[in-house]
Amino acid sequence: MSRTLIILSSGEKGKVLTGIMYAANAARNGWLEEVRVIFFGPAEGLLIADEEVAEAAAELPGLISPAFCKAIADREGISEQIEERGYAVEYVGRQISELIGQGYVPLVF
Repeated sequence: MSRTLIILSSGEKGKVLTGIMYAANAARNGWLEEVRVIFFGPAEGLLIADEEVAEAAAELPGLISPAFCKAIADREGISEQIEERGYAVEYVGRQISELIGQGYVPLVF
């Protein structure tokens, strides 16, 4: 089985919802050994601006602990709003690189 890093970076709602759905189903059904999710860039803003994206993402913590990029969230002024929803906001550049180095297959939506 493989380990996958799902990076949600699109500003397009449909792409982000598809990525969230895949991540949740892969974790719930054991399709992959391990699934990690990182919200990166415009996808972070969608979590705040779009209730459907927020509701879909709220399903993840029971299955996966998603991370959000602090550098981008701080730049966009939304770090506090993301944290208020119970998510980790952290610098993810090194984390992404390390996970890929550990053999995680990146899947970007």
